[in-house]
Amino acid sequence: MKYTILLSIIFLVSCGQSKKYHDNDKVESVSSDLVADILKYQKKQNESFKDPDTSPLPDKYRKDFEGLDFFEPDTSYVVKARFTRTPDAVPFMMPSTTDRQTQEVVYGIAHFALNGKEHKLEVYQSLDLMDDEGFEDYLFLPFLDDTNGGETYGGGRYIDLSIPENDGNTLVIDFNKSYNPYCVYNKKYSCPLVPRQNYLNTMINAGMKNFKKE
Repeated sequence: MKYTILLSIIFLVSCGQSKKYHDNDKVESVSSDLVADILKYQKKQNESFKDPDTSPLPDKYRKDFEGLDFFEPDTSYVVKARFTRTPDAVPFMMPSTTDRQTQEVVYGIAHFALNGKEHKLEVYQSLDLMDDEGFEDYLFLPFLDDTNGGETYGGGRYIDLSIPENDGNTLVIDFNKSYNPYCVYNKKYSCPLVPRQNYLNTMINAGMKNFKKE
């Protein structure tokens, strides 16, 4: 073992400088791609909120709308979670901000490390939507965190996900793409309430901030 370590040190000293720059270029390229994807997502959200056909905003807010408030893109909030399926989970009715309920099932559990802590979140599949076109592989991830009630909406935020290909055991969660329930903007919407078990005991300083009605 010591001999292997020594050889590794000699190798790093002899060629580390040129290799270092290649590694940095690769990391910076990956990071740049992720940031570009996050900015593209934010732009798409703003365009949707400006469009009267897709915006949840009432006319009185949309006419002066300039853009949503987001945290700065942060690639440390793009996590690769270990995903364990829960095929025997019993469907349940998820309550909402109105009398409406949706039939959900826990599709799997995402396990990941973030901000120096281990976390897990339940990921849901809507039995009401799974047969609708475009929602065949849709998964729903609502969560609460310690920014709620301050910089972010007190009721938590949502993330849209897809079933991993080939029933994979890895799920990429980008908290930069977390968004507010539509009832934040307009009370006519019915929004699922985030289950308490999906509380993250940390601050998620990524994604969409609270909407300020001015």
